[in-house]
Amino acid sequence: MKLAILSRAPKAYSTQRLRTAALDRGHDVKVLNTLRFAIDLSGPEPDLQFRGRTLSDYDAILPRVGASVTYFGTAVVRQFEQMDVYTPNTANGISNSRDKLRATQILSRHQIGMPATTFVRNRADVLPAIERVGGAPVVIKLLEGTQGIGVILAPDTKVAEAIIETLHSTSQNVLIQSFVKESKGRDIRALVVGDRVVAAMRRTAQGDEFRSNVHRGGSVAPVTLEPAFEEAAVRSAQIMGLRVAGVDMLEGADGPLVMEVNSSPGLEGIEAATKLDVAGAIIDYIGNQVAFPEIDVRQRLTVSTGYGVAELVVHGGADLVGKTIAESGLEDRDITVLTLHRGTTVIPNPRRRTTLEPEDRLLCFGKLEEMRSMIPERRRRRAKVRKLPKAPIHEA
Repeated sequence: MKLAILSRAPKAYSTQRLRTAALDRGHDVKVLNTLRFAIDLSGPEPDLQFRGRTLSDYDAILPRVGASVTYFGTAVVRQFEQMDVYTPNTANGISNSRDKLRATQILSRHQIGMPATTFVRNRADVLPAIERVGGAPVVIKLLEGTQGIGVILAPDTKVAEAIIETLHSTSQNVLIQSFVKESKGRDIRALVVGDRVVAAMRRTAQGDEFRSNVHRGGSVAPVTLEPAFEEAAVRSAQIMGLRVAGVDMLEGADGPLVMEVNSSPGLEGIEAATKLDVAGAIIDYIGNQVAFPEIDVRQRLTVSTGYGVAELVVHGGADLVGKTIAESGLEDRDITVLTLHRGTTVIPNPRRRTTLEPEDRLLCFGKLEEMRSMIPERRRRRAKVRKLPKAPIHEA
């Protein structure tokens, strides 16, 4: 295949390893500076210019988009997607993972274990937010920090309040997270490629440092993941829209707690720790996928007037419970089930004989009017019982 690695650091270890792994496998590979592209929307089809010339054809790209050029970098990746060039990491996936708040919001919907987290802006909301995550000590994170920069451990409430107030005064947005005591100074980095973890290491901080990042002087050692940790890592990456990702997890008392999903994980530390050819695994995966470029499903499926994508929930007591998809009547209403979500299990392209259970979530394509009639009223919060008024009875 002809592969382009989008990177502004051609001499970096990760870029060199990926390039070498591609060359060793007989691929035609070039490292292209992300900032030297120009998005061309002047012709009949989407195109790209590179260094002032029309870009030649590529089978796949591997984005290594730095945090400082996220907006332009994701625009370039998105243009490749519109040109049907395969990328393991979509523009949306990179954007989702780059913003810690957005990533946490997305993962929280899919029953991914994470440290308790809050996000506030008003000074009056800070103390209640700290209490909601379990009180001090708390971890304070800048939304776009990397390599452990912008991550602060506040030992008590007063210090936390002062740090947050100071950061807010400089227009910084921060997350407030619970401090997972049992994982102090340790975390796990799992390198996900496709639907599996190809390598994993445990990072341990030095001395009193609670951040275990290698850039902060942390030590690394290979680790074999338990199934729960591997499943959490793979699901987190896929939910983000990433097929190549570094997933950082804490070892909580009740299982894995996902901290971050990185769309451009460094390879030097994990290859040194595990002695595994991680770069080769990434290139092999891309080589097997070039015939299947990622597409924006909603963009493609909503171009048919009156048709679209929606999620239907099978509620207990509903007519669908206990019936197979064939018996449900969905096909007669011109509705096709694309994917069935059952708890943490995902069943792609479910068979017609699959029996529906309460709380199944069906990702469907079909007539919007038909699907709209099947969506129940939006669930509302349970109202609190108020205190009895001082005058409980009004005289007639």
